[in-house]
Amino acid sequence: MEKITKGHPLSQSPDMAQQNIEILKQLFPTIVKEGKIDMEELKALLGEEIETGEEYYRFTWAGKSEARREANKPSTATLRPCKEESKNWDTTGNIFIEGDNLEVLKLLQKSYAGKIKIIYIDPPYNTGNDFVYKDNYSDNLGNYLAMTRQTDEEGRKLSTNTESDGRYHSNWLNMMYPRLKLARNLLKENGVIFVSIGVEEFANLEKIMAEIFGEDNFVEVFSWVKTSTPPGLSSKSRKTNEYIICYEIYKNGFKYNGELLDGGDQPLLNSGNSIKELLFKNETVYFSENTFINGIYSPCKTDRVELIDEITINNGYSTTDFRLKGEFKWTQEFLNEEVEKGTKFIIKSEKLSIRFIRDEDGYKRPTNFIKEKYTSPVINKTINDVGTNESASGELTDLMGCELFSYPKPVSLIKYLINFIADEGDIVMDFFAGSGTTGTSTFNWASENGKSLKFIMVQFPENLDENLKTADKNLKKLIQNGIDFLDKLGRPHLITELAKVRISRSGDKIVNEILSELEKLKKTNKGKMHQDEVQEEIERLQQIVNNLDIGFKVFKLDSSNIKAWDGNVESFEEQLKMNIEDNVKPDRSEADVLYEVLLKYGLDLTVPIEEMQVGNCKVYSVGGGVLFTCLSDKITTEVAKAIGQWKEELQPITCRVLFKDTGFNDDVAKTNSIQILRQFGIEEVNSI
Repeated sequence: MEKITKGHPLSQSPDMAQQNIEILKQLFPTIVKEGKIDMEELKALLGEEIETGEEYYRFTWAGKSEARREANKPSTATLRPCKEESKNWDTTGNIFIEGDNLEVLKLLQKSYAGKIKIIYIDPPYNTGNDFVYKDNYSDNLGNYLAMTRQTDEEGRKLSTNTESDGRYHSNWLNMMYPRLKLARNLLKENGVIFVSIGVEEFANLEKIMAEIFGEDNFVEVFSWVKTSTPPGLSSKSRKTNEYIICYEIYKNGFKYNGELLDGGDQPLLNSGNSIKELLFKNETVYFSENTFINGIYSPCKTDRVELIDEITINNGYSTTDFRLKGEFKWTQEFLNEEVEKGTKFIIKSEKLSIRFIRDEDGYKRPTNFIKEKYTSPVINKTINDVGTNESASGELTDLMGCELFSYPKPVSLIKYLINFIADEGDIVMDFFAGSGTTGTSTFNWASENGKSLKFIMVQFPENLDENLKTADKNLKKLIQNGIDFLDKLGRPHLITELAKVRISRSGDKIVNEILSELEKLKKTNKGKMHQDEVQEEIERLQQIVNNLDIGFKVFKLDSSNIKAWDGNVESFEEQLKMNIEDNVKPDRSEADVLYEVLLKYGLDLTVPIEEMQVGNCKVYSVGGGVLFTCLSDKITTEVAKAIGQWKEELQPITCRVLFKDTGFNDDVAKTNSIQILRQFGIEEVNSI
């Protein structure tokens, strides 16, 4: 049995630098000399692709090297489950994490590497008034615990990054660089990241994103109309827009969904094209029954289209194939290929302006995405049905009962971006979660599309009482509203508490609106609507309600649950004695340790977990038996037998077992348990 101790790979998050070295060794085995990387050999292998000159294009700032190293440094922290603060713990696939997002991103590297489809973040814009706390790279976790008053009475506040600081831009870049570097590792191969930003750091953000994600993977800068009433205080300009920089993990040919097309169809006619005669299969063209009644239609010519053949229409379709002549975009060959792919056609008016509907279409491309601009190069209310800061504030006030957040992003904006590429089962991540808009947007998209979409939200638990001390007059009012609001609910004065309430209420609101619509349908006058249509809509809405996940699991960043020697020689004997007696910290539960195990083994935080009681011990089966663990005291061989039998019942492809090292009655029980597990074909047995 291998014991997992301090320094063991499973005792911390991945060492990204070591992983990169191993990849290099596999790609170029000749560069390894006595276990080290021979840089001269690597340069020789890569030839002219290595830049050796002193003057070349690069982007640098004070502290960049340290920020880069920090992204590779592993974390020994953990995420502690908070079931009592969660919603629908046992069934939800959504996650809300309270903590420093730099440490959290490190902890998620194993469990969520290559699993996130969409990342949206709205980081501090570095205006001089927003909060940009400085990382303490020598002890980032300790820095976080101190700021959140988990380690001392005084604590340390978040601070504003003012222009009087000599490294105003560098401080902001040092905050963003390692977080974006780690976020890239989490994206799927067809994943995409959206980052909202103002003018203050737009240029710097674009440069570091180009460096981290690669210039070739740049998609677009979307411009969002953030306000309909821009302030007139500036003598130079009135700012109406903010920007959203978009990169893909690997540039691909997938076209994003923008706003819905009219009826999901597009015109086949295009003025200026040569006149073509096309043959249409009768079953592929629907004639709108509002315009075309059953009967015979003779050849005719409208303004732009000529019907060449006589046709008989019955229930919206011609009984025979027919030909049309006009300025069509497609050739007959291309049309035939489209029909093979499932493309259909519709004719709505007597002008015979035929339109096509592809299976995968139904949306225009987003503006500012491809060369053919369908509308203006901005995202706004008029064109895209995307709201402003003002509309978002109004929606939040209605939901929460008072004004709590300054300049919140509208749900419609995030939902619009999610819709570009989201599909069934995808995960959306936001590690600057703020008021929780991305979580609410995920709920909205899932309910409107009838598909499963999960989120991972990460937010620093800013203390509102501390924020109140340094806020300006306008912000003080909002913060005080938040404090009063949380007092009524008996909750701590943290921004994360406001976000959790907001996300929970928004989910309930969506479900209640669907249930209200269901009740109306059930009372519908059957004479106004066909019975089968009513029943179909009832079943559709009921299925959405049944499948909609409006819960979330709450986790909180903390130090490891496992005791570790702090390196102090004077306290060695005392710590050794404590670890022999019990190597789990006294204030930690089995659930705390279990979820730390999931992170270290790279398992999803929402993976199914089953429990079994064996005598006085509790045994957990994780992910259908890929991992069995017992973290109880007084473990006997009966526990090992129960695990072996459970494994045979579940028949997982792979299986491993983890015990608490100090949990066995004695060494004999430990040795015999290992032998019993081997009889059931379980070879990988570890202890903590």
